[in-house]
Amino acid sequence: MKRISGKKQVKPVRKLRLKERYLVLGVLILLVCAGIVLSIAISRASSRVFRVKEILVTGNRHLSDSEIRTMAGVKMGDGLLTVSKKKVSERMLRSPWVKAASVRKDFPDRLMIRIYEATPFAILDKKGQSFLIDEKGGILEKMNEDPVPFLPVITADPEKMRENFVEAIRLAGVIKDKKIATERGRVEIVANGKGPEDLAVIVDSVVIKIGFGDYEQKLERLFALDGEIKKRAVSVDYVDLRFANRVVVKPMNEVIR
Repeated sequence: MKRISGKKQVKPVRKLRLKERYLVLGVLILLVCAGIVLSIAISRASSRVFRVKEILVTGNRHLSDSEIRTMAGVKMGDGLLTVSKKKVSERMLRSPWVKAASVRKDFPDRLMIRIYEATPFAILDKKGQSFLIDEKGGILEKMNEDPVPFLPVITADPEKMRENFVEAIRLAGVIKDKKIATERGRVEIVANGKGPEDLAVIVDSVVIKIGFGDYEQKLERLFALDGEIKKRAVSVDYVDLRFANRVVVKPMNEVIR
């Protein structure tokens, strides 16, 4: 007769759990692979359905529509779903003319790009070459034609004399606010002197020594006496505004208060 043992047989639990883990891992790998294949299939299918047929550009004044489309790097027929709005915006911002850009997908087939352009602030005359610059002194583009008459011209070297250039930008802002450049013709800010006292403005061929700071008050003193100077028909060599509360006109040997 066989002996009946009172003890139950112990199953190899560790091996069973290990097999279960491998099984679960295998299922997860299959699911991931299936997901990848499915996403690729959906992407290919959608790219065939949602193709770019129109790129609508708004907000541009200086840059042409074709220039913006080229910068966007998106072609007709590209999959609208695969277009990265972030990358398109980054490409737009590489142009000094573009201050900000927004990109929107208008399904099923249109990409909309709106840009916010920089505004020409002044003209930089550097070593005989002219450049359009913005309000921060950044170069927008080189000019190959005659300077724009309603913008002040700054004669300076920003690399060698940065402080003078910054002050010239501030002075240009006051000149633009008072619309001096539009009403007086060519206005040139000379900022290539050695020191702060050498900053000058040329208005209607008259040199105005202005120095650093208090530009609005100094110009107000000048224009308060503008009528009197013209009335006397004085041939002016230069006008000096660097002294507090007075205007010195040369070659006339007197101080007009």
